[in-house]
Amino acid sequence: MEDNYQRSAINNIKLGDTRTYTKHVTAADFARFDDGLVHAVCSTFSLAQAAEWAGRLFVLDMKAEDEEGVGTSLIINHKSPAFEGDDVVIVATLEKYEGNNVICSFTAKVGERLVADGETGQKILKKEKLAKILAPKKV
Repeated sequence: MEDNYQRSAINNIKLGDTRTYTKHVTAADFARFDDGLVHAVCSTFSLAQAAEWAGRLFVLDMKAEDEEGVGTSLIINHKSPAFEGDDVVIVATLEKYEGNNVICSFTAKVGERLVADGETGQKILKKEKLAKILAPKKV
C-alpha cells in the first residue's frame, strides 16, 4: 500500500476524483455484426471502449515511464441510445486503488440523459512483465 500512497500522492490523486472523456458518436460506432447493421445508434461495444478510456485517464496519470495499464474487467449497463452526432460525456470516478489495481465507476450521458453506467478495472504492470505475458507462446 505504500507504493499506492506514493504514486497517488505524487500525482495528487485520491479516491472520488474524476476524469472526463467526451465521445462524439459517428456511424463507425453503430451496432454492427457480421450479418450487417443492427441499429443506427452507438453500440454497447463502442460505449464500453469509451468507458475504458475514461478510466485509463487515471492510469495515465498514475503509471511510471516503465509501466503500462491493461484492462481487467468491465461492467456496462446500457440504458438508452446515443445517436449519430451526439456527444456522450463519460465521467469516470476513482473508486478503489489497491496494489496495482485501479477500479473506476462511470456514467455516460448525453446532456442529462443517462446512456450507460458501470465499472472498469485496470491493472498497472511493468512494461517488461507485460511484454512477457503478451508474447506468443511457441509450441
